[in-house]
Amino acid sequence: MNSLLIAALLLPLANGFQPECEIPWERERCIRKLSQEDQTAFDCPGMWDNITCWPNAAFGEVISVTCPGYFRLINTDNDLGLVYRNCTYEGWSETFPHYYEACGLDENITEIGDQLLQGQYYVSVKALYTVGYSTSLVSLAIAMIILCRFRKLHCTRNYIHMNLFVSFILRAISVFIKDAILYSESEGSHCSVSTIQCKAMMVFFHYCVMSNYFWLFIEGLYLFTLLVETFFPERRYFFWYILIGWGTPTICVVIWTVLRVHFDDSGCWDTNEHRALWWVIKGPVIASIMVNFILFIGIIFILVQKLQSPDMGGNEYSIYLDTAWNRLVRPNEPNHPATHRFNPSLFTG
Repeated sequence: MNSLLIAALLLPLANGFQPECEIPWERERCIRKLSQEDQTAFDCPGMWDNITCWPNAAFGEVISVTCPGYFRLINTDNDLGLVYRNCTYEGWSETFPHYYEACGLDENITEIGDQLLQGQYYVSVKALYTVGYSTSLVSLAIAMIILCRFRKLHCTRNYIHMNLFVSFILRAISVFIKDAILYSESEGSHCSVSTIQCKAMMVFFHYCVMSNYFWLFIEGLYLFTLLVETFFPERRYFFWYILIGWGTPTICVVIWTVLRVHFDDSGCWDTNEHRALWWVIKGPVIASIMVNFILFIGIIFILVQKLQSPDMGGNEYSIYLDTAWNRLVRPNEPNHPATHRFNPSLFTG
Protein backbone atom coordinates (compact mmCIF):
# COMPACT_ATOMS: atom_id res chain seq x y z
CA MET A 1 0.00 0.00 0.00
CA ASN A 2 2.94 2.34 0.59
CA SER A 3 4.01 1.82 -3.00
CA LEU A 4 0.48 2.58 -4.18
CA LEU A 5 0.40 5.78 -2.15
CA ILE A 6 3.77 6.94 -3.49
CA ALA A 7 2.74 6.08 -7.05
CA ALA A 8 -0.55 7.94 -6.67
CA LEU A 9 1.26 11.02 -5.40
CA LEU A 10 3.59 10.91 -8.39
CA LEU A 11 0.77 10.54 -10.91
CA PRO A 12 0.83 14.22 -11.97
CA LEU A 13 4.44 13.77 -13.08
CA ALA A 14 3.30 11.32 -15.71
CA ASN A 15 1.64 14.18 -17.49
CA GLY A 16 5.03 15.61 -18.42
CA PHE A 17 4.16 18.89 -16.65
CA GLN A 18 6.78 21.61 -17.16
CA PRO A 19 5.92 24.72 -15.12
CA GLU A 20 8.57 26.92 -16.75
CA CYS A 21 6.86 26.33 -20.12
CA GLU A 22 3.39 27.36 -19.02
CA ILE A 23 3.74 31.01 -20.11
CA PRO A 24 5.00 30.20 -23.64
CA TRP A 25 2.28 27.57 -24.03
CA GLU A 26 -0.44 29.94 -22.83
CA ARG A 27 0.82 32.68 -25.15
CA GLU A 28 0.82 30.29 -28.11
CA ARG A 29 -2.72 29.08 -27.34
CA CYS A 30 -3.93 32.67 -26.96
CA ILE A 31 -2.44 33.85 -30.26
CA ARG A 32 -3.77 30.81 -32.08
CA LYS A 33 -7.26 31.32 -30.68
CA LEU A 34 -7.35 35.05 -31.49
CA SER A 35 -6.04 34.49 -35.02
CA GLN A 36 -9.13 32.41 -35.77
CA GLU A 37 -11.45 35.39 -35.09
CA ASP A 38 -12.08 38.62 -37.00
CA GLN A 39 -10.62 41.15 -34.58
CA THR A 40 -11.48 44.14 -36.77
CA ALA A 41 -15.16 43.69 -35.86
CA PHE A 42 -14.48 44.56 -32.21
CA ASP A 43 -13.72 47.87 -30.53
CA CYS A 44 -11.15 46.23 -28.28
CA PRO A 45 -9.27 43.44 -30.07
CA GLY A 46 -8.18 40.50 -27.98
CA MET A 47 -4.61 40.51 -26.77
CA TRP A 48 -1.93 38.73 -24.78
CA ASP A 49 -0.64 41.06 -22.05
CA ASN A 50 2.37 38.87 -21.17
CA ILE A 51 0.43 37.34 -18.28
CA THR A 52 -2.95 36.14 -19.53
CA CYS A 53 -5.19 36.15 -22.60
CA TRP A 54 -7.97 38.72 -23.10
CA PRO A 55 -10.79 37.98 -25.58
CA ASN A 56 -12.29 40.39 -28.10
CA ALA A 57 -14.74 42.88 -26.60
CA ALA A 58 -17.18 45.60 -27.69
CA PHE A 59 -17.36 49.14 -26.31
CA GLY A 60 -18.74 49.28 -22.78
CA GLU A 61 -18.09 45.62 -21.96
CA VAL A 62 -16.37 44.61 -18.73
CA ILE A 63 -14.30 41.49 -19.28
CA SER A 64 -13.12 39.27 -16.45
CA VAL A 65 -10.51 36.53 -16.53
CA THR A 66 -9.23 34.26 -13.80
CA CYS A 67 -5.63 34.39 -12.64
CA PRO A 68 -3.56 31.96 -14.71
CA GLY A 69 -3.05 28.55 -13.14
CA TYR A 70 0.73 28.88 -13.15
CA PHE A 71 0.39 31.58 -10.44
CA ARG A 72 0.03 28.68 -8.03
CA LEU A 73 3.76 28.09 -8.40
CA ILE A 74 4.28 31.36 -6.51
CA ASN A 75 1.07 31.66 -4.51
CA THR A 76 0.24 28.39 -2.80
CA ASP A 77 -1.68 29.82 0.16
CA ASN A 78 -4.50 31.88 -1.34
CA ASP A 79 -7.23 31.22 -3.87
CA LEU A 80 -6.78 32.75 -7.30
CA GLY A 81 -9.26 35.53 -8.02
CA LEU A 82 -10.58 37.49 -11.01
CA VAL A 83 -9.00 40.36 -12.94
CA TYR A 84 -11.12 42.87 -14.91
CA ARG A 85 -10.64 45.27 -17.83
CA ASN A 86 -13.08 47.78 -19.39
CA CYS A 87 -13.42 48.28 -23.13
CA THR A 88 -13.42 52.09 -23.57
CA TYR A 89 -13.20 54.50 -26.53
CA GLU A 90 -9.46 54.63 -26.00
CA GLY A 91 -9.17 50.85 -25.92
CA TRP A 92 -8.51 48.54 -23.01
CA SER A 93 -8.34 50.04 -19.54
CA GLU A 94 -5.81 49.02 -16.94
CA THR A 95 -6.53 45.85 -14.98
CA PHE A 96 -8.52 46.15 -11.77
CA PRO A 97 -7.76 44.94 -9.26
CA HIS A 98 -4.07 44.62 -10.05
CA TYR A 99 -2.61 41.16 -10.59
CA TYR A 100 -0.76 41.53 -7.30
CA GLU A 101 -4.01 41.91 -5.38
CA ALA A 102 -6.25 39.52 -7.31
CA CYS A 103 -3.72 36.71 -7.53
CA GLY A 104 -2.17 37.13 -4.09
CA LEU A 105 1.35 37.94 -5.23
CA ASP A 106 4.14 39.79 -3.52
CA GLU A 107 4.31 43.41 -4.72
CA ASN A 108 8.10 43.14 -4.89
CA ILE A 109 7.73 40.80 -7.88
CA THR A 110 8.03 43.07 -10.89
CA GLU A 111 8.63 40.55 -13.66
CA ILE A 112 6.17 37.70 -13.20
CA GLY A 113 7.13 36.05 -16.45
CA ASP A 114 10.85 36.04 -15.59
CA GLN A 115 10.09 34.75 -12.11
CA LEU A 116 8.18 31.78 -13.49
CA LEU A 117 10.55 31.10 -16.36
CA GLN A 118 13.40 30.74 -13.92
CA GLY A 119 11.69 27.53 -12.88
CA GLN A 120 13.00 27.57 -9.32
CA TYR A 121 10.11 25.45 -8.10
CA TYR A 122 10.50 22.92 -10.87
CA VAL A 123 14.27 22.71 -10.47
CA SER A 124 13.79 21.76 -6.81
CA VAL A 125 11.19 19.12 -7.68
CA LYS A 126 13.36 17.77 -10.49
CA ALA A 127 16.37 17.45 -8.18
CA LEU A 128 14.24 15.69 -5.58
CA TYR A 129 12.76 13.07 -7.90
CA THR A 130 16.11 12.55 -9.64
CA VAL A 131 17.72 11.58 -6.34
CA GLY A 132 14.72 9.38 -5.49
CA TYR A 133 14.70 7.58 -8.84
CA SER A 134 18.47 7.09 -8.72
CA THR A 135 18.31 5.52 -5.27
CA SER A 136 15.40 3.35 -6.34
CA LEU A 137 17.22 2.27 -9.49
CA VAL A 138 20.31 1.09 -7.59
CA SER A 139 18.26 -0.71 -4.92
CA LEU A 140 16.05 -2.47 -7.46
CA ALA A 141 19.07 -3.54 -9.53
CA ILE A 142 20.60 -5.17 -6.45
CA ALA A 143 17.29 -6.87 -5.63
CA MET A 144 16.99 -8.22 -9.19
CA ILE A 145 20.52 -9.66 -9.03
CA ILE A 146 19.71 -11.43 -5.76
CA LEU A 147 16.43 -12.86 -7.06
CA CYS A 148 18.02 -14.08 -10.28
CA ARG A 149 21.15 -15.46 -8.63
CA PHE A 150 19.59 -17.80 -6.05
CA ARG A 151 17.47 -20.59 -7.51
CA LYS A 152 15.69 -21.20 -4.20
CA LEU A 153 14.03 -17.83 -4.67
CA HIS A 154 12.56 -18.81 -8.04
CA CYS A 155 8.80 -19.09 -7.62
CA THR A 156 5.67 -17.45 -8.99
CA ARG A 157 5.49 -14.92 -6.19
CA ASN A 158 9.05 -13.76 -6.78
CA TYR A 159 8.55 -13.77 -10.55
CA ILE A 160 5.75 -11.25 -10.01
CA HIS A 161 8.05 -9.22 -7.75
CA MET A 162 10.73 -9.28 -10.44
CA ASN A 163 8.33 -7.97 -13.07
CA LEU A 164 7.28 -5.21 -10.69
CA PHE A 165 10.92 -4.33 -10.08
CA VAL A 166 11.55 -4.24 -13.83
CA SER A 167 8.61 -1.85 -14.27
CA PHE A 168 10.05 0.44 -11.59
CA ILE A 169 13.48 0.29 -13.26
CA LEU A 170 12.00 1.12 -16.67
CA ARG A 171 10.04 3.98 -15.15
CA ALA A 172 13.18 5.48 -13.64
CA ILE A 173 15.11 5.04 -16.89
CA SER A 174 12.30 6.65 -18.90
CA VAL A 175 12.32 9.68 -16.58
CA PHE A 176 16.07 10.12 -17.08
CA ILE A 177 15.71 9.77 -20.86
CA LYS A 178 12.82 12.26 -20.89
CA ASP A 179 14.82 14.84 -18.98
CA ALA A 180 17.89 14.28 -21.14
CA ILE A 181 15.93 14.87 -24.36
CA LEU A 182 13.75 17.74 -23.19
CA TYR A 183 16.55 19.66 -21.50
CA SER A 184 19.34 18.96 -23.94
CA GLU A 185 18.35 22.12 -25.80
CA SER A 186 19.33 25.62 -24.78
CA GLU A 187 17.38 27.37 -22.03
CA GLY A 188 13.72 27.82 -22.86
CA SER A 189 13.92 26.19 -26.30
CA HIS A 190 12.73 22.83 -25.00
CA CYS A 191 9.27 24.35 -24.53
CA SER A 192 8.72 24.29 -28.29
CA VAL A 193 10.64 21.14 -29.24
CA SER A 194 8.63 18.83 -31.51
CA THR A 195 10.65 15.97 -32.96
CA ILE A 196 9.94 12.31 -33.66
CA GLN A 197 12.61 11.40 -31.13
CA CYS A 198 10.91 13.48 -28.45
CA LYS A 199 7.45 12.03 -29.20
CA ALA A 200 8.80 8.46 -29.19
CA MET A 201 10.35 9.19 -25.81
CA MET A 202 6.99 10.32 -24.42
CA VAL A 203 5.31 7.15 -25.75
CA PHE A 204 7.95 5.04 -23.99
CA PHE A 205 7.60 7.12 -20.83
CA HIS A 206 3.83 6.65 -20.63
CA TYR A 207 4.18 2.93 -21.33
CA CYS A 208 6.63 2.52 -18.44
CA VAL A 209 4.42 4.48 -16.04
CA MET A 210 1.32 2.48 -16.98
CA SER A 211 3.18 -0.84 -16.68
CA ASN A 212 4.33 0.18 -13.22
CA TYR A 213 0.78 0.80 -12.05
CA PHE A 214 -0.53 -2.42 -13.58
CA TRP A 215 2.15 -4.55 -11.92
CA LEU A 216 1.22 -2.96 -8.62
CA PHE A 217 -2.31 -4.10 -9.43
CA ILE A 218 -1.04 -7.63 -10.22
CA GLU A 219 0.63 -7.78 -6.80
CA GLY A 220 -2.67 -7.09 -5.07
CA LEU A 221 -4.57 -9.47 -7.36
CA TYR A 222 -2.11 -12.29 -6.69
CA LEU A 223 -2.35 -11.90 -2.91
CA PHE A 224 -6.15 -11.81 -3.07
CA THR A 225 -6.26 -14.94 -5.25
CA LEU A 226 -3.95 -16.78 -2.83
CA LEU A 227 -6.43 -16.26 -0.01
CA VAL A 228 -9.56 -17.01 -2.04
CA GLU A 229 -8.48 -19.99 -4.16
CA THR A 230 -8.06 -23.31 -2.36
CA PHE A 231 -6.23 -24.92 -5.26
CA PHE A 232 -4.32 -22.19 -7.02
CA PRO A 233 -2.63 -23.09 -10.36
CA GLU A 234 -0.02 -20.36 -10.07
CA ARG A 235 1.87 -21.08 -13.29
CA ARG A 236 -1.33 -20.99 -15.36
CA TYR A 237 -2.37 -17.71 -13.78
CA PHE A 238 1.10 -16.22 -14.27
CA PHE A 239 0.59 -16.20 -18.04
CA TRP A 240 -2.48 -13.97 -17.61
CA TYR A 241 -0.57 -11.77 -15.18
CA ILE A 242 2.04 -11.19 -17.90
CA LEU A 243 -0.68 -10.26 -20.40
CA ILE A 244 -2.31 -7.82 -17.98
CA GLY A 245 0.91 -6.29 -16.67
CA TRP A 246 2.63 -5.69 -20.01
CA GLY A 247 -0.16 -6.14 -22.57
CA THR A 248 -2.79 -3.73 -21.26
CA PRO A 249 -0.40 -0.74 -21.16
CA THR A 250 0.71 -1.61 -24.70
CA ILE A 251 -2.87 -1.44 -26.00
CA CYS A 252 -3.64 1.81 -24.16
CA VAL A 253 -0.44 3.54 -25.25
CA VAL A 254 -0.90 2.47 -28.88
CA ILE A 255 -4.46 3.87 -28.88
CA TRP A 256 -3.24 7.09 -27.26
CA THR A 257 -0.43 7.42 -29.83
CA VAL A 258 -2.81 7.00 -32.77
CA LEU A 259 -5.21 9.57 -31.32
CA ARG A 260 -2.40 12.05 -30.70
CA VAL A 261 -1.17 11.70 -34.28
CA HIS A 262 -4.62 12.41 -35.72
CA PHE A 263 -6.12 14.91 -33.25
CA ASP A 264 -3.38 16.61 -31.21
CA ASP A 265 -0.01 16.30 -32.94
CA SER A 266 1.52 19.36 -31.31
CA GLY A 267 4.71 19.90 -29.36
CA CYS A 268 6.45 16.97 -27.76
CA TRP A 269 3.18 15.31 -26.65
CA ASP A 270 4.04 16.30 -23.09
CA THR A 271 0.97 18.52 -22.75
CA ASN A 272 -2.68 17.54 -22.98
CA GLU A 273 -4.73 20.33 -24.49
CA HIS A 274 -7.42 17.78 -25.42
CA ARG A 275 -8.27 16.34 -22.02
CA ALA A 276 -10.36 13.52 -23.49
CA LEU A 277 -7.26 11.97 -25.09
CA TRP A 278 -5.40 12.03 -21.79
CA TRP A 279 -8.06 9.80 -20.25
CA VAL A 280 -6.88 6.94 -22.47
CA ILE A 281 -3.79 6.89 -20.23
CA LYS A 282 -5.16 8.24 -16.98
CA GLY A 283 -8.43 6.26 -16.96
CA PRO A 284 -6.91 2.74 -16.81
CA VAL A 285 -4.36 3.90 -14.23
CA ILE A 286 -7.06 5.29 -11.93
CA ALA A 287 -9.16 2.15 -12.47
CA SER A 288 -6.24 -0.10 -11.47
CA ILE A 289 -5.68 1.93 -8.29
CA MET A 290 -9.36 1.75 -7.36
CA VAL A 291 -9.57 -2.00 -8.00
CA ASN A 292 -6.38 -2.54 -6.01
CA PHE A 293 -7.89 -0.66 -3.09
CA ILE A 294 -11.01 -2.84 -3.29
CA LEU A 295 -8.79 -5.93 -3.30
CA PHE A 296 -6.98 -4.62 -0.24
CA ILE A 297 -10.27 -4.18 1.62
CA GLY A 298 -11.31 -7.68 0.52
CA ILE A 299 -8.05 -9.18 1.83
CA ILE A 300 -8.49 -7.52 5.22
CA PHE A 301 -12.12 -8.68 5.38
CA ILE A 302 -11.22 -12.30 4.53
CA LEU A 303 -8.41 -12.46 7.11
CA VAL A 304 -10.52 -10.93 9.87
CA GLN A 305 -13.49 -13.16 9.02
CA LYS A 306 -11.42 -16.35 9.09
CA LEU A 307 -9.43 -15.51 12.21
CA GLN A 308 -12.54 -14.49 14.18
CA SER A 309 -14.71 -17.41 13.07
CA PRO A 310 -16.38 -19.06 16.11
CA ASP A 311 -16.05 -22.48 14.42
CA MET A 312 -12.26 -22.25 14.44
CA GLY A 313 -10.79 -23.92 17.48
CA GLY A 314 -7.29 -23.55 18.83
CA ASN A 315 -5.79 -26.33 16.71
CA GLU A 316 -7.64 -25.23 13.57
CA TYR A 317 -6.56 -21.64 14.20
CA SER A 318 -2.94 -22.73 14.46
CA ILE A 319 -3.17 -24.88 11.34
CA TYR A 320 -4.75 -22.02 9.37
CA LEU A 321 -1.96 -19.66 10.39
CA ASP A 322 0.64 -22.27 9.47
CA THR A 323 -0.95 -22.81 6.06
CA ALA A 324 -1.29 -19.09 5.35
CA TRP A 325 2.30 -18.52 6.45
CA ASN A 326 3.58 -21.24 4.14
CA ARG A 327 1.56 -20.07 1.14
CA LEU A 328 2.58 -16.44 1.48
CA VAL A 329 6.22 -16.89 2.53
CA ARG A 330 7.22 -20.32 1.14
CA PRO A 331 5.03 -20.85 -1.95
CA ASN A 332 7.63 -23.08 -3.63
CA GLU A 333 7.85 -25.56 -0.72
CA PRO A 334 5.33 -28.18 0.51
CA ASN A 335 3.07 -27.09 3.33
CA HIS A 336 4.24 -29.00 6.38
CA PRO A 337 2.98 -27.32 9.53
CA ALA A 338 5.26 -29.50 11.60
CA THR A 339 8.37 -28.14 9.91
CA HIS A 340 7.29 -24.59 9.02
CA ARG A 341 5.41 -23.44 12.08
CA PHE A 342 4.04 -19.91 12.23
CA ASN A 343 6.09 -17.91 14.70
CA PRO A 344 4.22 -14.90 16.12
CA SER A 345 7.44 -13.54 17.58
CA LEU A 346 8.52 -12.61 14.05
CA PHE A 347 5.90 -9.87 14.11
CA THR A 348 5.84 -9.01 17.84
CA GLY A 349 9.59 -8.93 18.37
